[in-house]
Amino acid sequence: MNYSNFTQNANKPFVSITGQDQESISFILSNTDLSVANAIRRAMIAEVTTMAIDLVEFENNTSVLTDEFIAHRLGLIPLFSSDVDTMIPFTSRECSCQQYCPSCSVELHLNVKCDQESRSVTSNDLISVHQQIKPITSESDSGILIAKLVKGQEISLRCIAKKGIAKEHAKWSPCAAVAFEYDPHNRLRHTTYWVEDDVKSEWPVSKNGELEEEPAEDEPFDYLAKPNKFYYNVETTGALKPQEAIIAGLKVLQKKLAFIKKNVEGIAEEVGTGGVEERMF
Repeated sequence: MNYSNFTQNANKPFVSITGQDQESISFILSNTDLSVANAIRRAMIAEVTTMAIDLVEFENNTSVLTDEFIAHRLGLIPLFSSDVDTMIPFTSRECSCQQYCPSCSVELHLNVKCDQESRSVTSNDLISVHQQIKPITSESDSGILIAKLVKGQEISLRCIAKKGIAKEHAKWSPCAAVAFEYDPHNRLRHTTYWVEDDVKSEWPVSKNGELEEEPAEDEPFDYLAKPNKFYYNVETTGALKPQEAIIAGLKVLQKKLAFIKKNVEGIAEEVGTGGVEERMF
């Protein structure tokens, strides 16, 4: 979907993309409230579902690293999660299995023995039983380092990946970072700078300031002004594409608002029939 083709409307929010690649995307969101813009940021970071390793069963580990250390590293390896919606949430009662099954989890195996002087164990050695949900590949294709073995050492284990969100654990976050800025020239005075000599040299304006007209020295301060243009830079872990993370975050926020709307309407109906006392929100 090309958001840069959206028609600008003075009364409706609109988005324009300023840059993108395989791992990140930069865009400007305009004509909305600060609370809404920040809610989108928070949803992308903490409430978008992905797959991550949550259980590790060791069969053999003769490396210098403890089981717990390796398990922690495995949990932080991003897994391709574009097909995450096909999985049933493990924490829900929707799945009828007793422990875990292919409907609510993905099994991965790691079996490595060093037969040479030394060997690196990476995410490329993790074999997934699911064709789509598997460890991401790096640019160098060397994989993410898990451990190093010397001759005679080995690691043999089984992993169970489950569906989750970063509110439960950061390993499920699809975003490595979400940069969020508004008012780069500080017209609204929301930021107080510690200045020793010259504010312009000590606090240079970000590159987003180039997209706005620099304020005049004698520009009057508007006490009623509110921010209405927000600059985002979303960098993903690779579990989801940047566009997928944004759309998923918007869907999460939409569901939350729909839930509130439904309940408010239900209360209003009960109030109208005298079922409950009228209340303020």
